[in-house]
Amino acid sequence: MSLSLVFGCLWVFASAVVAMLPMRKQYAPGMALLIAAPVLIAVIWWEHGPWYGAAALFAFVSMFRNPLRYLYARAKGEKPELPK
Repeated sequence: MSLSLVFGCLWVFASAVVAMLPMRKQYAPGMALLIAAPVLIAVIWWEHGPWYGAAALFAFVSMFRNPLRYLYARAKGEKPELPK
């Protein structure tokens, strides 16, 4: 298994651990994972091709759907509520 896929698996485990934290403690590690994901997906896509890259992208969107919805709403100029 390549190093990029190992890092991808570690990213998934780290995301699962962050999801178990209370909401107020999720922001910093969640943002770090959110920023690291596109780079990791690009490396996986580059090394293994579009099928693996698409699987990594699907996993990312699936795990971060709520933050991505929030960022999309902010980009459209809306003011969505943050959960407490």
